[in-house]
Amino acid sequence: MQIKQNISLKPFNTFGIEAFAKHYISIESINELKEALSLENYPDIFILGGGSNMLLTKNMDALVLHINIKGISIISEDDTSVLVQANAGENWHQFVLWCLEKDYGGLENLSLIPGNVGSAPIQNIGAYGRELKDVFVSCQALDKATKRLKTFTKEDCKFEYRNSIFKQEEKGKSVICNVTFRLSKKNHTLHTSYGSISKLLEEMNITQPTIQDVSKAVIQIRQSKLPDPKKIGNSGSFFKNPVILKEHFSKLKENFPEIPGYPVSNTEIKVPAGWLIEKAGFKGKQFGNYGVHKEQALVLVNYGNAKGQDILGLAKLIQKTVQQLFNIAIEAEVNII
Repeated sequence: MQIKQNISLKPFNTFGIEAFAKHYISIESINELKEALSLENYPDIFILGGGSNMLLTKNMDALVLHINIKGISIISEDDTSVLVQANAGENWHQFVLWCLEKDYGGLENLSLIPGNVGSAPIQNIGAYGRELKDVFVSCQALDKATKRLKTFTKEDCKFEYRNSIFKQEEKGKSVICNVTFRLSKKNHTLHTSYGSISKLLEEMNITQPTIQDVSKAVIQIRQSKLPDPKKIGNSGSFFKNPVILKEHFSKLKENFPEIPGYPVSNTEIKVPAGWLIEKAGFKGKQFGNYGVHKEQALVLVNYGNAKGQDILGLAKLIQKTVQQLFNIAIEAEVNII
């Protein structure tokens, strides 16, 4: 384990923001993590994963622990399902591809989501009608205070839409080290009704799709709508889709008859934040070297050498404008550092 000084974090965040870590350690095992958390003279510690869900707005004086614990293993299996454990430092999409190569089903709709496995439970990642919680069994996390591993079951994690116990009571208290999933081995249940998956499969002349076909369709759709972080700095969807009361939605319908909404309960409606942002006039708007993506209003982008403060200022302007126009508060999905 080596403590490095003044390390650039630009390669480690998908926004491509230049910021420096005063002290940095690449963590490659649970024992190294325990050792690093026990170091004296470092009262402030920042845990860095895949860097796909954060916006850096300043240099880091804290000790940055970059979680690079690798490894995938099969815990158990029977004729129909398999328990697969992936360590926190595994790239999420590469893990999905590993499962697809073995014909393990359940993750195909979550293809091409940026980030690492360890970050996935924190916000219950989801896409195209599926969420992490649908295949999640448990995860092990190291308690920062006691340096002991604790197992969190699905019930323990309190998963909600883009939310979990790790963004609430456990925030900052523990570090996820590995995640265990239950995946199907045969008779896979396909989920193709969300978005344009079915339509794209038809266009591909696929009438009996496999999980691999679904994954390819999802990848194609995501690539057509979302910029590649390797080419244009971004963190995917910057904002959560807000949930409002039915009464509020009905009033908005009077002024905006085309406003989309999806019931989430008897009293609440989810409204696409992308639609609100586009209606507010921000889609495709560029402010020098940063702006809002031309194909997806939910995505804020760094066209090159933008500062984190610039993008944060744009996010606040969008929130203020949407609040004024629709009386809806949209919340950032990305962690502001």
